[in-house]
Amino acid sequence: MSVRIGLLDSLGLDGAWHNFVFLGEAGSGKSEIAINFAKALVKDQDRSVHFFDLDMTKPLFRSRDAAAELEQAGVTVHYQEQFMDAPSLVGGVAPMLRDENSLVVLDVGGDYIGARSIGGFAPQLNKPSTVVFYVINAYRPWSDTIEHIDETLGKILGVSHVKLTQLFLAANPNTGLTTALNEVVDGYHKTDALVGEYLPLSFACVREELAEEAAKALPVPVFPLRLALTYPWLAGEE
Repeated sequence: MSVRIGLLDSLGLDGAWHNFVFLGEAGSGKSEIAINFAKALVKDQDRSVHFFDLDMTKPLFRSRDAAAELEQAGVTVHYQEQFMDAPSLVGGVAPMLRDENSLVVLDVGGDYIGARSIGGFAPQLNKPSTVVFYVINAYRPWSDTIEHIDETLGKILGVSHVKLTQLFLAANPNTGLTTALNEVVDGYHKTDALVGEYLPLSFACVREELAEEAAKALPVPVFPLRLALTYPWLAGEE
């Protein structure tokens, strides 16, 4: 079966996948991207979409915090309740990865500590039915040089056992809620200069209000993001 959706076509990706994994440095924005990706899959096809929050390494900016929004959009959300932030892995991942009648999105915890959670699923993740997105935000401290990117990515691949051939690179040149278009463009070109000779960037992510202008300024498909995760310290502010 193939994914009959415009989303993958617009990003220049093959439509034969049904498993989508998001990896990246902590703070790269991969959770926001994974959330929006899952919601876009629901809109563009007729198979069930299952979202797994596998982030066990930090208490802030977890995709499970957007579970109600995802469920309302038609996504089935899976995560494991934790006690005092003790690491625990949600069940049911392996059967869903093998289910060709469903689409699966995995939001994996940042850095190599979080990536250990998917090491046991490597045989399925390295099949042609799975695509792994590695999110690079050049404004983050461990993605600002090729040496930092190589070190972080190397550790993540080492513990997850995901093959380099499975990777697609996604640029997320955002600094936060107030990211401006020039920052998106500059950040994209910085990212491309760092990694372009090794792997091409498949697409760039921007806040949806910047997407139209960014699409005119960037040479790759643009994936618009409606931010779902909140900043607790800004609660109550306009």
